[in-house]
Amino acid sequence: MAKVHQFEVIVVGAGGAGLMAGLYASRGAKTAIISKLYPTRSHTGAAQGGISAALGNYEEDKPEWHTYDTVKGSDYLGDQDAIEFMTSEAIDAVLELEHMGLPFDRTPEGKISQRPFGGHTNNETGKPVRRAAHAADRTGHMILQTLYQQCLKNEVNFFDEFQVLDFIMVNGKAAGVVAVELATGELHTFHAKAIIFATGGHGRIFEVTSNAYAYTGDGAAILLRHGVPLQDMEFFQFHPTGIYKLGILITEGVRGEGGILINGKGERFMPKYAPTVKDLASRDVVSRAIYTEIKAGNGVDGKNYVYLDVRPESVNKFAALDGRTNPDGSPYNITGEQVLAKLPDIIDFCRVYLGVDPITQMMPIQPTAHYTMGGIPTNKYGEVVVDDKGTTVPGLYAAGECACVSVHGANRLGTNSLLDLVVFGKHAGLRAAEYAKQAEFEKMPEDAESASMSNFEALHNGSGRENAFDISNELKQVMFEDVGIYRNEKDMAAALEKVRELQKRFKDVKVTDTGKVFNTELLNAWELGNLLEVAEVVAVSALNRKESRGGHSREDYPERDDKEWLKHTLVTKQNGELKIHYKPVVITKYQPKARVY
Repeated sequence: MAKVHQFEVIVVGAGGAGLMAGLYASRGAKTAIISKLYPTRSHTGAAQGGISAALGNYEEDKPEWHTYDTVKGSDYLGDQDAIEFMTSEAIDAVLELEHMGLPFDRTPEGKISQRPFGGHTNNETGKPVRRAAHAADRTGHMILQTLYQQCLKNEVNFFDEFQVLDFIMVNGKAAGVVAVELATGELHTFHAKAIIFATGGHGRIFEVTSNAYAYTGDGAAILLRHGVPLQDMEFFQFHPTGIYKLGILITEGVRGEGGILINGKGERFMPKYAPTVKDLASRDVVSRAIYTEIKAGNGVDGKNYVYLDVRPESVNKFAALDGRTNPDGSPYNITGEQVLAKLPDIIDFCRVYLGVDPITQMMPIQPTAHYTMGGIPTNKYGEVVVDDKGTTVPGLYAAGECACVSVHGANRLGTNSLLDLVVFGKHAGLRAAEYAKQAEFEKMPEDAESASMSNFEALHNGSGRENAFDISNELKQVMFEDVGIYRNEKDMAAALEKVRELQKRFKDVKVTDTGKVFNTELLNAWELGNLLEVAEVVAVSALNRKESRGGHSREDYPERDDKEWLKHTLVTKQNGELKIHYKPVVITKYQPKARVY
């Protein structure tokens, strides 16, 4: 028998969204956070460059400008009511983090320092605006530390290194989750009135990714199996600057501080693709520009990478050519010491992993699978929405990267992910606690953990003809090559067929470790099952959308088609088959038009 715990609100996941949700829920309800990692190891810690808010600490800025940039960056697929909500909450969200103790960098006057980021502009001049509030190049890590301290202070209950395996629904309402304790192998049932999923993304379906090893789409896969749709899963963002071959992220903050992209011929190439903002165009534009250069034979030594250059002499030279100035109007000039102070982790990554010193050498980079714009559909209060009519599942919420509000649409602007998880994590927590006050605990089924036990037994009792490691590698390779930055019908159809073949082969995987304590072989195999389910949804969604928009770029349908495809994709699983539905995009002020950078 599984051990049983009861809380009014359960949060699954302890990244920024989960901690924010848990903190706010705990102010009105007895709350627990379940995480397969120790909270401060969560992937939010990999977010480097900043969190966006129109503070205007260096120059004029407005939430309305932030709204328009986000709508434009989303390639008009973002829901504008949710975007307006997020950007209007942004200033208070950042100031609240500061009051909680987050050590933001400072201006000479003592205000929160801000840097430019791709796609964030002064809407009147079209030039980059300083909107990203930052703590060196470890902003996400600082958010994690700050929120974790606040949760401990507020006596949130933590179940660290517990892997959630299943979701329990009773009478159409959220009722609980089943988890395995990694240290003992024992199953635990968590009984709740409200459940918030904050389990992060699924970037491990791709071979080259900035995502942590634990980013295996657990929450999305679990809810898909329970009839909840997944939204806009075809839209996956490839960050332009990952370390060559490794995929480790090099923050957009490098370009925010003046870094430039150089091809194998020694040419700065972004002015060809984005004449106004150049290297600070949105991520989908820059990623495609890099791959276009590589396909044209302009990679370094004919290989699949280009250079990112933040050497002070280069930065200062191009800053002068671009007419870039400091906030006081003086010529922009940066020293090696300032680069090191502003980007300490990036300098360290490159020295350790590449043997390259960015202060004196250029960094080899290539686009890396970074962020899913799709996920579990929610409204702006974090309530999970299951159809095009706004129907919600009582007591079920989602926030952060696993959720799709949709504020990012077809492409997310840098720094909006940290803002997303803080704003919508907060409101999911508030709404869950409010719901829990008036709701009753549903009676849990006696066999709540039986499905989880069956899944583990199947992995122990497989034929052994297949190896989970081999299946994982084949999945990541085919998804990166055929459902990556550039896509077409033939390759995606082949990828989908391959994913389905791998799903069948997965049934023959046998876990040989029969131990209970930290059985990582068993957990890795279970996570692979989630990746295979999510990858199928991504491939089906991408194959179905016959246009190019944001992070979804098709060689056979190169144009955006607002007449046919200005709509959200919803995919549900019914009797083992994926079904596609649609719902409209919410447009309030901004009618779709061509994106020009």
